[in-house]
Amino acid sequence: MKDNIININLETSTAPIIAEARGRDWIEYGTDDWRNLYPQFLIDLYYSSSITAAIINATSEMIAAENLIIEDEDDRNFDARVKLQNFMNRANSNESLHEVIKKIAFDFKLQGAFALNIVWSKDRTQIAEIYHVDVSKVRCAKPDAFGKTPGYYISADWRNTRQHKPHYVPAFNPNDRTAANQLMYSGLYSPNMNSYFTPDWVSCTNWSLIDSRISEYHLNNISSGFSGSFMINFSNGIPTQEERFQIEQSLTDKFTGQNNAGKFVLTFSDDKTRTPEVNAISPADLDKQYLALQELLTQNILSGHRVTSPMLMGIKNDTGLGSNVDELNASANFFLNTVVKPYQDHLVKQLRKIFKVNDMDMPVNFVQLKPITLEFTSEDLKGVMTEAEIRDELGLEPLDVEVREDFSKVGMIDGKPVFSTIEEAVAHAKTLGCEGYHEHELDGRTAYMACEGHDAAVELSKFIEDYGEDMPEGYELVEEERVEDEDLDFDFEKVLNEAADKKIELASTGRALPGRKSEQDGISKKTYDYFRVRYVYAEDEFLVNKTGQNRRFCRQMMGAKKLYRKEDIQRMSDMVVNDYYYSKNQKRNIGWGAKGALKYDIFKYKGGGNCQHFWLRQIFKTTIGESKTTKIEDADLIGYTKAKSEGFTAKKNSPLVAKPPKRMKNKGFLTPR
Repeated sequence: MKDNIININLETSTAPIIAEARGRDWIEYGTDDWRNLYPQFLIDLYYSSSITAAIINATSEMIAAENLIIEDEDDRNFDARVKLQNFMNRANSNESLHEVIKKIAFDFKLQGAFALNIVWSKDRTQIAEIYHVDVSKVRCAKPDAFGKTPGYYISADWRNTRQHKPHYVPAFNPNDRTAANQLMYSGLYSPNMNSYFTPDWVSCTNWSLIDSRISEYHLNNISSGFSGSFMINFSNGIPTQEERFQIEQSLTDKFTGQNNAGKFVLTFSDDKTRTPEVNAISPADLDKQYLALQELLTQNILSGHRVTSPMLMGIKNDTGLGSNVDELNASANFFLNTVVKPYQDHLVKQLRKIFKVNDMDMPVNFVQLKPITLEFTSEDLKGVMTEAEIRDELGLEPLDVEVREDFSKVGMIDGKPVFSTIEEAVAHAKTLGCEGYHEHELDGRTAYMACEGHDAAVELSKFIEDYGEDMPEGYELVEEERVEDEDLDFDFEKVLNEAADKKIELASTGRALPGRKSEQDGISKKTYDYFRVRYVYAEDEFLVNKTGQNRRFCRQMMGAKKLYRKEDIQRMSDMVVNDYYYSKNQKRNIGWGAKGALKYDIFKYKGGGNCQHFWLRQIFKTTIGESKTTKIEDADLIGYTKAKSEGFTAKKNSPLVAKPPKRMKNKGFLTPR
């Protein structure tokens, strides 16, 4: 009866098969049903399994992170840093390095490997460009006598190699630069795989396949009038083989739709007394069984990807986010450290091979997307962050703060108001950007002043009043740039004026006042040009959150809109101008400086750890009279001075003054938080 039964077999093997084929120069990478097409099989699973697609999308975004940045190390070569930054801005004619990384991160997660086209310069001394190569189009050449892969074959469509003939590209090798293009193919270790790298979710591909089959089942049931699985028995004689196939085709066209949704078995017998029978061979509630199977396959797919909480991948579960925060935090930490981090470390390792060729090998690190997790308790965070900052870190909307204007002041101390109630002092603190209150004795009664620390609240206001300047009258702004590689002791203004004229008539007023001259100020005897260099507290537009300036120090500095001399900023570093809190455990005041110091280098670290601001250098010029000599271009003077600032000391100057602490290593803290 074997010939009398026609069965449609959907059994599929998903384990990758690596084999050398006779007459082929490449090693085939496929399965029993997908010969040399295993990468395409994974792509089909991505498109057909919604759970798999969600996990791969989310994970690849985590791997690519927000950006790739250069780690700050004072002993690194400045030229290498500049070259690397330029390369990161333009990895090829169309893309930045991070845009390339986003593509290879996706391949890395989906396929378990990635590929880069390395383009050498004409003289073969530098890597001119790198391009992403779809790793599904890559096949390994047969290994040489030493077991190494000498190169790779690339085809636009491995299903039709006659039309899309594979072309050979040598493997990336900095010691052999004969070819203009080379291919870097890499991935994480895969056991029992000599040439290729399998994805880390290979163990759950069968479950992803089941997920795709379930979606097909429901789709076909809707689009087909013949659903379920049936046995059809014809008892009026046994037709020929050709007739059997014709019957099958007619039934398929009439009842099952284009995708063969209604699978069936045909049988024939020589009993003319019986009429044809149609019998269901599957339960009537097969759809309910599929729904029960959904939960099982979801869990297995998540386990295969090492995801302990579906919410991390954007997959809703029954527990809900609000009631399961601790579990979600633990899952995020586990996934970022055990899954995402190894991917990122491997990418950095391979990229630095490229950087080394171009003499720009600098330590780089991924700026991770804002995590869901918190490594500290709320009590820990309250000590060093404002309420608005904590809510922003949690991804919560800012609280509406009612700003009162009707405070009942009972007096003034050090130019600052004091109030009769704690409530009024705390409310006034919110308008200043600080938290809490502190007590004073006034006329024999206890009065309350805004902010937890008196010194910080008063000293900063006093500093801004004494040292802050407005834009000088009669001057024009000729240059504005982030402060990079400028040592705190370098007199930029003095060197700039000396570049215009070697003979400077120094003029100092003694005590610094708004609109006063700096010790570096002078008048050029030759050009009659006079330069002033000042510094502005500015915000990084890409970092500042929607809640605005949350830290009192930053709010006051930004609100004042003043200019400062460098020597005045140095004075600020010797003062307690930023908020601090009293630690009951350490029994001392804790500030934003190293190890909780109240004073720190504000030129470098601005408002402290996680701060979103930087110093902007502004150069002003005025002309006293008509020049009697050939005028030197301003750009040449400024460029000369900037170059001199970079070589001011034998040791590499710190670029931290140009960078918001939030963009620094560990977000400006000594250790990761």
